[in-house]
Amino acid sequence: MKGVKGGPNEAANPPRRCPSPPSWLAPHAKKEWKRAAKELHERRLLSDDTLATLESYCVAVGQVREFEETMQAEGRTVKTDKGVKPHPAFRMQGNAMREARLLAAELGLTPHRRGVKGGNDEDEGDGWDPDLLA
Repeated sequence: MKGVKGGPNEAANPPRRCPSPPSWLAPHAKKEWKRAAKELHERRLLSDDTLATLESYCVAVGQVREFEETMQAEGRTVKTDKGVKPHPAFRMQGNAMREARLLAAELGLTPHRRGVKGGNDEDEGDGWDPDLLA
């Protein structure tokens, strides 16, 4: 049975202040915590039962950025005995991106889960602007 999944519900007992990031988070993860926690707190979606999910989300986002930095420094491919292969960080980054996307949706951090539509209501097209392709 298909249906429309509603957006996240407000927390019953949201914290008065936006919580600080855990000290053990890596720098990129802390930066994402500060951004995402602020948004969730302002939307009254942050509560004790969402903190672990937020931590996991921030770890995944931090890993995506760390793997990107690694590949920018070392290249996207590596030479092996069997020839050129994708850098090992490439697969790990893809896994972290997938996890971050799933957790972002769970937390209500994606435009779709917030109920934000792309474009204006009059435009029912495919999102491509033909004038830009000319």
